[in-house]
Amino acid sequence: MKEAQLLSTLKEYFGYDTFRPLQKKIIDAVFAGEDNLVIMPTGGGKSICYQLPAILLPGITLVVSPLIALMKDQVDGLTANGIPAAFLNSSQSSLEHQDIFTRVEAGELKLLYVAPESLQIIDRLLVPENLSLIAIDEAHCISSWGHDFRPAYTQLGYLKNRFPSTPVIALTATADKATRKDIAQQLNIPGANKHIASFDRKNLSLEVRQGIKKFEQILNFVKTRKNESGIIYCLSRKSTEEIAARLKAKGIKAEAYHAGLGHEERIKIQDDFINDRQQVICATIAFGMGIDKSNIRWVIHHNMPKNLEGYYQEIGRAGRDGLPSQTLLFHSYADVVQLQKFAANAKNEQVQLAKLERMKQYSEAVTCRRKILLNYFGELKQEDCGNCDICKNPPQFFDGTLIAQKALSCIYRLKGGEPITIVIDVLRGAKNEGVLEKNYQKVKTYGVGAEISWRDWQQYLIQLINLGFIEIAFHHHNHLRLTTLAKQVLFENQKVKLAKVPEKILSTPAETAEKEEKASTLFEKLRQLRLRIAREEDIPAYHIFSDATLREMEKERPMTDEDFMQISGVGKKKMQDYGYQFIKEIIAFSKKKRSGKKTKKSNTYKETQQLFQEGLGVEEIAQKRGLASTTIYSHLAKLYSDGEISNLEKLIDRQDLEAVKKAKKQLDDPETLKPYYEHFQEALDYGTIRLALAVLEKEDS
Repeated sequence: MKEAQLLSTLKEYFGYDTFRPLQKKIIDAVFAGEDNLVIMPTGGGKSICYQLPAILLPGITLVVSPLIALMKDQVDGLTANGIPAAFLNSSQSSLEHQDIFTRVEAGELKLLYVAPESLQIIDRLLVPENLSLIAIDEAHCISSWGHDFRPAYTQLGYLKNRFPSTPVIALTATADKATRKDIAQQLNIPGANKHIASFDRKNLSLEVRQGIKKFEQILNFVKTRKNESGIIYCLSRKSTEEIAARLKAKGIKAEAYHAGLGHEERIKIQDDFINDRQQVICATIAFGMGIDKSNIRWVIHHNMPKNLEGYYQEIGRAGRDGLPSQTLLFHSYADVVQLQKFAANAKNEQVQLAKLERMKQYSEAVTCRRKILLNYFGELKQEDCGNCDICKNPPQFFDGTLIAQKALSCIYRLKGGEPITIVIDVLRGAKNEGVLEKNYQKVKTYGVGAEISWRDWQQYLIQLINLGFIEIAFHHHNHLRLTTLAKQVLFENQKVKLAKVPEKILSTPAETAEKEEKASTLFEKLRQLRLRIAREEDIPAYHIFSDATLREMEKERPMTDEDFMQISGVGKKKMQDYGYQFIKEIIAFSKKKRSGKKTKKSNTYKETQQLFQEGLGVEEIAQKRGLASTTIYSHLAKLYSDGEISNLEKLIDRQDLEAVKKAKKQLDDPETLKPYYEHFQEALDYGTIRLALAVLEKEDS
């Protein structure tokens, strides 16, 4: 294909005068009939690599995409550009399917977007004569080593077998070495050209903070950026709503965005944000895929992402225009525990846990964060970036060359065949089974680092990984292996600076709790409740809440969702799973033992009561009081149960009330809200369920 024709098509349909780096090379390879694997960061222009050829190729281009919202966004954009395109998925009616089939058979479409689950629906229509190109978008989904593995993607390998002469182009924004190799193998394109764009987004500043008083920090951050658009990413839908409500109460234009909202509502919020009518979007990770808003000036992660791939993809939605933009990540142990729970029992559990550990290491790093990110994706850098919090406020460093040489030499002598735990044991001269059964006590580096503690060795090895001298082979049981940079330290006398490992600071509340000898009655009640739940769920009691967390509950007496979430050790998931029961226990105990907190608690309920009696709705009360809507739901349920308010039914649709009543019987009246939430498949929120149960309890009494 002549370059002049490519450029004129690029200008006509996409409005660009020139190609971005790699685009022209990829497009040429497509026209040459070759298979391609494209790794290009968010906003790098991946879509044009298959959309432009689709316009000029004679037949149809099949695009496999994982999200309905993403497919629609792409098709809407193509249609707006005058390119005939459609998407097909299982949510459409048979009439809609038939219309698409007719258009395919008539040769009217240039691109057809299909969810992997829907491929069988169009199987009969696909013939070699009219299928010009196969594009696999979000290709990392096919790999269990990827950050967003989806089993439905694993069937896609048959496409190349069935259409061997049709070129395949697989595209993703983030994939490490293991994932790239796996994608090519599973799609049956082992000889595919690999096009890997630079991951270095120099305009993005990187910062990590401790997850303490997060809302206050977010509020201060946003207040100083009143005219700038930004995204706050959260793990749960509930978090998005709570943060958006609190920001709105402070006069900031913010909205929550998640899959639980109606289609029209999501479209409106998205459009308002794209068109700068809305400043802040508090969203789950689905927001931003396929949205090309170039002037997002900042991205905040309210919770720690589950891996570096997802984190990189999400921060990449800031500063697409190349202007300076900021990213802020809040790191907390509670998030780590929650994400570990999410990963448990997954098919690729060990991979997910290993990648989560890498994410944790990034968050706790004492070396340049950009180097860590780039090294993770195989783009080895040695110079510091100067645009991350570590570079701007560096820790104390020392000459760690000898330590580095010992570590790298040990990994070399273990032939890159062991994970970090065994490497440390060999360095320290451990005499455990893992070392002795493989005769590692005979390795020359056995015991060369015996004077350094296990914890310090762990930190030094993490630093060496972050510096790019070592890599983790996720696809080989997380073994540590040397990179090409390692030989400079081992054989070329390169000096290595390591950061001093800070002294471990014990948590004061936990330490105090452990020293307390006198058992509290409330503590005992909470402990017994925890034990009952643990037996019901067949899990250790400490997996629910630690003793230190129960001690803090005993001290703070949280009686609302908002207050309960402030307790150390309470994450979003645990709030949803257990919060209702523990708050109920604390309220019941406090009725018997009125303390000095009575006036404060009574006053906050009275304020809610007064506003409700004035006719305000839940969201209006929440906004007026600067509280989360879930807290207001909690207030109203308690006020109604205590006989302080009536007419609570006006806040609940009668059909919802009847549905909860029916579910209550079917579920045998469970004590927690979670079974109801799961029963309704998230169609009813926790607040509505809570109010409905309060009404039903009064009716029963």
